[in-house]
Amino acid sequence: MATAPSPTTMGTYSSLISTNSFSTFLPNKSQLSLSRKSKHCVARRSSISCKATNNNNSNNQNEQQEESSRLLGKFDRRNILIGLSGLYGATALDPKPFAFADPIAPPDLSTCKPAEITPGGSETVPCCPPVMTKIKTFKPDLSIPLRTRPAAHQVTDEYLAKFKKAQAAMRALPDDDPRSMVQQAKVHCAYCNGAYPQVGFTDNDIQVHFSWLFFPFHRMYLYFYERILGKLIDDPTFALPYWNWDSPVGFPIPDIYTDPSSPLYDKYRNADHQPPVLVDLSYGGTNDDVDEQTRIDENLAIMYRQMVSGAKNPDLFFGHAYRAGDLNTQKYPGTIENMPHNNIHIWVGDPTQTHHEDMGNFYSAGRDPLFYAHHCNVDRMWNIWKTLGGKRKDITDTDWLDAEFLFYDENAELVNCKVRDSLEPEKQLRYNYEPAPLPWLFTKPTARKTKNKTKAKVAATQLTSKFPATLDSKTTVEVARPKPRKRSKKEKVDEEELLIIKDIEFEGTEAVKFDVFINDDAESLSRRDKSEFAGSFVHVPQGKTKKAKTKTNLKLGITDLLEDLGAEDDSSVLVTLVPRISNSPITIGGFKIEYSS
Repeated sequence: MATAPSPTTMGTYSSLISTNSFSTFLPNKSQLSLSRKSKHCVARRSSISCKATNNNNSNNQNEQQEESSRLLGKFDRRNILIGLSGLYGATALDPKPFAFADPIAPPDLSTCKPAEITPGGSETVPCCPPVMTKIKTFKPDLSIPLRTRPAAHQVTDEYLAKFKKAQAAMRALPDDDPRSMVQQAKVHCAYCNGAYPQVGFTDNDIQVHFSWLFFPFHRMYLYFYERILGKLIDDPTFALPYWNWDSPVGFPIPDIYTDPSSPLYDKYRNADHQPPVLVDLSYGGTNDDVDEQTRIDENLAIMYRQMVSGAKNPDLFFGHAYRAGDLNTQKYPGTIENMPHNNIHIWVGDPTQTHHEDMGNFYSAGRDPLFYAHHCNVDRMWNIWKTLGGKRKDITDTDWLDAEFLFYDENAELVNCKVRDSLEPEKQLRYNYEPAPLPWLFTKPTARKTKNKTKAKVAATQLTSKFPATLDSKTTVEVARPKPRKRSKKEKVDEEELLIIKDIEFEGTEAVKFDVFINDDAESLSRRDKSEFAGSFVHVPQGKTKKAKTKTNLKLGITDLLEDLGAEDDSSVLVTLVPRISNSPITIGGFKIEYSS
């Protein structure tokens, strides 16, 4: 099996990328002229793009070396993939030997391993589903009846009876049946808790969170779960319900999941968050003492920010690119994945359990039927986002489109799926969603005060300037803006201004959350329905197989926010971080503002 090159080899390759000798390795179609300035080179299949950088900038040099090592590590791999129990086989050498970037390959189930759920690996969990010797390739079946997923809070008695029958039948299956509740939960655990090594890069685990794989993986996972339920009651029209948590009428946990005698019930949920309690889409581990109307206002403003003003392009909505050979570090989640998806997991999970089971930890989340209703609404957000106009379209990068997953279908057979199989659910997967109002579309956050009053509250002595820094209390930093001027409407459409919080490092087996405010009063922070609240970083506990801490980033679109605050002409912004959940140290590596198309 091919592996990533050793650190020594990496160093040798990295030294080549900043010299003219590197050009001898390039294909004829990719000519590269290098000046005396170092270049930041990004290889994509048959082309290489470079940006000149100043050799004096040590940060840029470090970033260049990391990127060069990553890309050249992929070159060393030469696209040799060893398949599932030998069935994929070793592929021939790629006819494009300089294709540094590749889609994530389906896992070799025979290499699956237990995932850690405590720091240091003192406790592990078996996540590995059954290994099979035959794999089908997924093909859309257009003969399947079109199914409509209903809002869970308003299903009919007839529908509920079918759903309970199907869920009871799944629970009754033997634990080793790949269609059983036990094995279906393991599928999620294995992909989300580091149980699968990447084929060809055994030191790197597959992780479908914190990246552009989040939406398509869960869409296909739901599809097969739904098909299994339908087959168990011999009803091909059966569709899962969605938890309508983006609208006030759907904020509480749907009643159909709260009957202890029902197969839809799970005993491991937060007892303080049962109906009629409204979900807190920015939940930070403690229950805020706010009235019902404030909760509604904040939830709707969060939805507007995560779907509209903060998610204007695919990069922000889907999250960071994730290719074969990539480590599960230096990534960032998409807007909906980060919040409210992660918050709801933590809000539902039982805080009296050791690891906040079931929903509060990814290894156990699939054991709760409510998980699937939650993710149906996450999936519904993908559908809705693409109707909001502008640049809100699916990714066209083939490394996303050709990423592959393995699932078990309604016939207990193993199926290989690609992301491109999931883009048009009504046509390819034969389901849609029951329409529901979208009140958040009309709940744009507003500023609470002027910029002058805000900035006057923060003295220079209160600002943190040295990074990396430990985030153990409220921290404020001044971040320079590279283009301090009012931009035209066209310029704002062409380039979104981004605040990037870099190298957020923490213990990945624990929950983490901190809030981000911009130009806010350092003594009295604003509510979450105000423009000063820029968003949050939220992490759900997940197992892993590596001893290293989790490292990631947070990327926030702030163009509309700065306009609301009247801060477009400012040369800098004040960023305040407020930790909400952290049982172990959180380290922040630094801040940066840049522009993205």
